[in-house]
Amino acid sequence: MKNALLTELSMMIPMRVCPVAPPGAQAHADQLMGYVLWGIGILFFLGVVIGIGAVVGGRVFGMSHASKAGIISLVVVFIAIILYLVLPGIVESMTGSGCI
Repeated sequence: MKNALLTELSMMIPMRVCPVAPPGAQAHADQLMGYVLWGIGILFFLGVVIGIGAVVGGRVFGMSHASKAGIISLVVVFIAIILYLVLPGIVESMTGSGCI
């Protein structure tokens, strides 16, 4: 009787499990995230430059389809930048501290 009650109580009380990185792994994770951050920043910059180039090239050479594609690419890049800034906050609010 006592064992059944103890087992039932232990199943009701959630245990808190918090993942921890192995010793020395945090430096490598920070370096990798830095590379990812710089890579994404460069891709955003290239997207803006290519979009502006398409708009200017379309206007100079009289190709309206190139100008339209350039404007669409600029809009998509700016939407991606906004999502890049907003989505990490949403994910962090959903996952909390990371403890299960």
